[in-house]
Amino acid sequence: MQGESSNAGTANTRAATRQQTLGEFLVAMRGRLTPEDVGLRTTGRRRTPGLRRQEVAELAAVSIDWYIRLEQGRVGAPGTGVLDAIGEALRLSPAEREYLHLTARGETPPRRLPPGRGAEVAGSLRAVLDGMPLLPAYVIDHCFDVLAHNAAATAMFGDGFGSGLAGNTALLLFLGPESRRTQLSWEQVARETVGALRANRARYPHDPRLQQVVETLRARSPEFAGWWEDHTVGERTRGVKLVLHPVAGLMTVAYDVLAAGGEDEQRIVVLTPVDASTEERLRSLVGTYSRRVAGQGAKTNISAA
Repeated sequence: MQGESSNAGTANTRAATRQQTLGEFLVAMRGRLTPEDVGLRTTGRRRTPGLRRQEVAELAAVSIDWYIRLEQGRVGAPGTGVLDAIGEALRLSPAEREYLHLTARGETPPRRLPPGRGAEVAGSLRAVLDGMPLLPAYVIDHCFDVLAHNAAATAMFGDGFGSGLAGNTALLLFLGPESRRTQLSWEQVARETVGALRANRARYPHDPRLQQVVETLRARSPEFAGWWEDHTVGERTRGVKLVLHPVAGLMTVAYDVLAAGGEDEQRIVVLTPVDASTEERLRSLVGTYSRRVAGQGAKTNISAA
């Protein structure tokens, strides 16, 4: 009984601390805004900077009494819809919106994607890709769509990499006709991919592209459908796999999946050789591809002349 009382006391203390933090956060966020920032007209001189509580309540369509109690830490866990309305009223960034939900409810909200989003990769990130000429590297989003890749990735995965079926690494892995023959660690990578897609589905439950990828895989891949029903959740971050390349032969490569920013959770995937033999094979493969591309460019210039 004493242990249960102690645990309850600890939980209450944490809840009180979280509510205090929430109140301080809301006060700070409305303090940085002016009425003009949110489209309100002002009359007369204001004694304190920032928005008033009543103005935030009106913008969020909640009662002023309830909002005052929220800032004072006298409200239970608000609903996600109400928190989103407050976040809109306070012009919170995606990171601030997530902080609001974590502080108020202790859980991460469903992620939002900007309307009309496109597969845009920052120029600095493209420079990173091109700055690794001997290491296959590519950028994917939360749907596993390939957004950008370097020449070494084309040498590794073929000229069609980044388009068609090969425009999505999850679809390529499960549905590509050569994937099981070339990916000798296929099940390892496939299970990791299922877990990552399920985690992303929870973050972006209303994203139509992600739904399309998942439903396509469930319909066309028995392995994916079975593992999906296991409710495996995970993050694909790093590992080592065996690749049987049709030209370079057997290679052992490490893969690292690094956060690259962006509102659609872009990741940069980099493959690095594990041993000297793989390094030599990869260097030869990339060199052959570079010479072939250079030769094609020379032929084009001669024809143009």
